[in-house]
Amino acid sequence: MRIGGYELVNNLALAPMAGVTDLPFRLLCRRMGAGIAAGEMLTCDVRLWHTEKSRRRMDHSGEPEPRVVQIAGGDPEMMAEAAQRNVDAGAQIIDINMGCPAKKVCNKAAGSALMRDEPLVQAILEAVVKAVNVPVTLKMRTGWDPEHRNGLNIARMAEAIGVQALAVHGRTRACMYQGNAEYETIRAIKQSVSIPIFANGDIDSGAKAKHVLEQTGVDGLMIGRSAQGRPWIFHEILAALNGEFFAAPSIATVRDIMLAHLRDLHAFYGEEAGVRVARKHIDWYAKSRASAPALRQAVMQATDATTQLDRVQAYFNALEEAPEESLSSAA
Repeated sequence: MRIGGYELVNNLALAPMAGVTDLPFRLLCRRMGAGIAAGEMLTCDVRLWHTEKSRRRMDHSGEPEPRVVQIAGGDPEMMAEAAQRNVDAGAQIIDINMGCPAKKVCNKAAGSALMRDEPLVQAILEAVVKAVNVPVTLKMRTGWDPEHRNGLNIARMAEAIGVQALAVHGRTRACMYQGNAEYETIRAIKQSVSIPIFANGDIDSGAKAKHVLEQTGVDGLMIGRSAQGRPWIFHEILAALNGEFFAAPSIATVRDIMLAHLRDLHAFYGEEAGVRVARKHIDWYAKSRASAPALRQAVMQATDATTQLDRVQAYFNALEEAPEESLSSAA
């Protein structure tokens, strides 16, 4: 699978998620089998890039190619400037966000709110494609609401302008993350354009990945929330697509993955902030486990990195002595 001049190692992508897909998590998911991973959504207002939060979002140090920066906004000129500045800083693919359903984004006429205004979509796509000499991709939803599924129109428009790949979440903006993703619209988009298409939404297992690929005929799959606490889902899906057996990671393996991830978060954010950020990842790693509340209580009380790591290690060491609580329950 190719995006512009970049040949991906496979057809699995990590979806950009604000507050989740920071550099440590992207690197982890790439090690776990993701073929490409976009950074967290970055505002197109360059005046806001001088905060510590934005600087971290723009950090792609040590990241394997291609380095993908996602930008969001509703002003064509500002989007073009943001794209060019990121390319100057080392971005190799610029992804445009028209998929985020969050109110704080949509209220600023950005994210999936843009799908209500196709002339503005066209102006933004044309401005960004013209501004940079790297591939431009687009992440969008199937439409604004179930009565206005205009994803097909926008996909055709994007291809004509020069966008080189699309990721389509199988919900409208109005659906947020509720209900089930639908793939008929994604299938129609794939049949109508020739550029690579990623299907996104509710792909949470190897079996579901095979089903979505068969139903839609898309080129690739984009995994978002299902990777939270389960970064090995990319290995699981690759095994399923290749007809291979996937052995769920042992408790010891999960412990080691988790501890390495936490150490990377502590190093990336600094100890105090890293401990805070790590809490949500710990919660995801332990979700659905009978003893998860005990871990949550112990870890949430930890205020330094050493204590947090020690308590996580102790939790998983204890689980090794309780084989009846299988890791499949956490999946």
